[in-house]
Amino acid sequence: MHIRLMLTALLAGLLSSLPQPGETSSVMRSDADNAGVGVSEVPLADPYILLDGDTYYAYGTNDPDGIAVWTSTDLLRWTKRATLALHKEQTSERQWFWAPEVYRLNDRYYMFYSANEHLYVATATSPLGPFRQQGSCMTKAMLGDEKCIDSSLFIDDDGQAWLFFVRFTDGNCIWMCQLDDDYTTLRPASLKKCINVSQSWEDRMGRVNEGPFVLKHGGIYYLTYSGNDYRSQDYAVGYAQSRTLSASTSWSKYTGNPIVRRVEDLLGTGHHSFFTDKEGRLRIVFHAHHSASEVAPRLMYIGTMEFVGNRLQLSTEPIIRPVDATRHPEGGLEAIHDVWRDTQPSGIYTLQGLPASSACKNILISQGRKYVR
Repeated sequence: MHIRLMLTALLAGLLSSLPQPGETSSVMRSDADNAGVGVSEVPLADPYILLDGDTYYAYGTNDPDGIAVWTSTDLLRWTKRATLALHKEQTSERQWFWAPEVYRLNDRYYMFYSANEHLYVATATSPLGPFRQQGSCMTKAMLGDEKCIDSSLFIDDDGQAWLFFVRFTDGNCIWMCQLDDDYTTLRPASLKKCINVSQSWEDRMGRVNEGPFVLKHGGIYYLTYSGNDYRSQDYAVGYAQSRTLSASTSWSKYTGNPIVRRVEDLLGTGHHSFFTDKEGRLRIVFHAHHSASEVAPRLMYIGTMEFVGNRLQLSTEPIIRPVDATRHPEGGLEAIHDVWRDTQPSGIYTLQGLPASSACKNILISQGRKYVR
């Protein structure tokens, strides 16, 4: 009973520090305050999360030998798998394995990633891998040896697959191109430039539009991206919109950009992706700098997004700061979470920062086979 009272008091203190519905946290934490769960313990830059079955799989930029994978069932506690999802020995490259995204398509898992600043696809029969490179550089037949990074897949309602990626044609610019039904072959005739640096917040440190990811909501396509050099504390997320998706599509940037910048106490918040969680909520996963004085290792964080009319924005829900499950075994954070969940009325925040409701609807995300309409 004494332990339960202590836990209840601890949780009451945590609850009082969380922003209430309709409020935005303005609390800035020092490095000392950020000990424990205050700072993410998952060192993934350019993160991507796939929900497959009852498990979340997180991939990102981190390992020099390929692409690591972390797993979780609750978005808070994560376990790094002992084996890389993609090892360089299963590729034709030997360095710079960046920005992976994994999709379940036709009962196989497709990983889109860049290596040595070229685009590739690798496949596997499990989200854990081992993934093996398929064919050569995706853009070779179309762009030759030109370097490209940050590939992202979007499959429209009609089944047409599009690849969005970055070329270095005016700083970092975002382009798009149709894919054949094999999800690996690009159609040169559909190659189209989407956006380049055009807003003042985007070039405070380099001319950068990168890290594309596309959503569809209410008949509108949202091309989300990151602006500024990743080393800038103002690295941030914005978006552009279009009502069509074709080789003649024109994108218009949202005048209220950026929509994710210096969130809570975090700096360098960018290179994101979206997914829907088990409750159907639209989530954003992004990286942030290690601290106010150090960029690396960049760390993974998870927030909640919402549409207000045709405007996409970060909600006021607290940011999830993932922890390493090996450092917080059963009986640790899980016990605290159980007390919180079992003793609080519905509608209150859980320890993970998840709201009681607010499932997303009418949103198309090319997350494996999961289409939320």
